[in-house]
Amino acid sequence: MPPYRGKRVLLLHNAKARQGSDALAPVCARLEAGGFAVTVEPFESLPEIARDVTRLHQSSDLIVVCGGDGSISSAAPAVIESGLPLGIIPAGTANDLARTLAIPLDFAAAADLIVAGQTRRIDVGMVNGHAFFNVASIGLSSELAEKLDPDIKKRFGRLGYAVAALRILAGARRFSAWIVEKGSSTRVKTYQIAIGNGRLYGGGNVVAEDAAIDDGHLDLYSLEMQSLWKWAFMAKAFRTGTHGAWKEVRTARCVEFDVETRRPKPVNTDGEIVTATPAHFRVLPGAVTVFAPPDTTSSPQSLRFYHR
Repeated sequence: MPPYRGKRVLLLHNAKARQGSDALAPVCARLEAGGFAVTVEPFESLPEIARDVTRLHQSSDLIVVCGGDGSISSAAPAVIESGLPLGIIPAGTANDLARTLAIPLDFAAAADLIVAGQTRRIDVGMVNGHAFFNVASIGLSSELAEKLDPDIKKRFGRLGYAVAALRILAGARRFSAWIVEKGSSTRVKTYQIAIGNGRLYGGGNVVAEDAAIDDGHLDLYSLEMQSLWKWAFMAKAFRTGTHGAWKEVRTARCVEFDVETRRPKPVNTDGEIVTATPAHFRVLPGAVTVFAPPDTTSSPQSLRFYHR
C-alpha cells in the first residue's frame, strides 16, 4: 500500500509555464491513483506562490510545485517555514533543479516519484532574503533575464534563450565589482559573477566540478577575460564544471559572499530578477526536504522515506 493513502497535497500550478497546462491532468491522475487528496491552487505570478503556501499549508501534508525553476525557488521560503516536504513537477524551460536531483522530466513519472515517497534534504541559497536552488548571477544572465520576452520564452524555449543570448553577447561590457569573502574584499572587472547553490544551471551548465546541492557551500565564479568571445572556447569547460582551470575565471567556495558594484545591478536567481546589488549571499544547509531518488554520493543518513 502506498505510504500516503489519504494524505493531502497542495498542488501549486503555473498554467503560464511552457508546459504547465500539459502537466496538470497526468500529475493529478497519478497522485490520486496513489491515494492522495489533491487540492490544485493556480498562480499567475511568482509572489502568489509563497502567499498560497502560507495560507494553505496548515490543511496540507505536502506541497507540490508544478512549474519552472523560478516558481520552485519562489515557493522555497514559505515551504521552509511550513516544514512540509516539497514535490517537484518540472514544467519549465531548463528544469535545472529537476536535472540536479534526477527527477524525471516526464510529468507522470515525476508524480510517481512523489507517490513512492523517497526524500532527501537539500540546501537553499539566499540573496537579500530571496531563495534560489540553482544559481544567482549578476551581469550577463541578469541582462538575458531582463530582455527575454516571456512569450518568446514560452513558445521557443531554449531556442529563445539562444537568440536572446547572442544579442546580449554582441553588446556586453565588463563592470567593476567587489567580492567579499571571509572579510576580505577583492576588486574585479568582470562580465558575470555567478554564485551556485546546486550543481546545474542555464540548461545543463555545471556550477563547479564537485558542486552538490547538499554540500553546505556556495560556489562562485567570475568571468574576467578581456574579450567575451573567448568564452566560446570555454563552452565545454562550463558544461563539465572545469572552467576554474582557465586563468580568466576566478572561483571560490564559501558559505557567505557579498558582492558590491558602483551602481545597483540586478540579481537573477534561477531565471528571475528578484533583487539588486549590494547583494549578500548565504547558504541554508539542509533547509528543504524534497521528493527525489537516492543520491549515491550522499551518506545514508541524508536519504529516507517520508511518513507523516
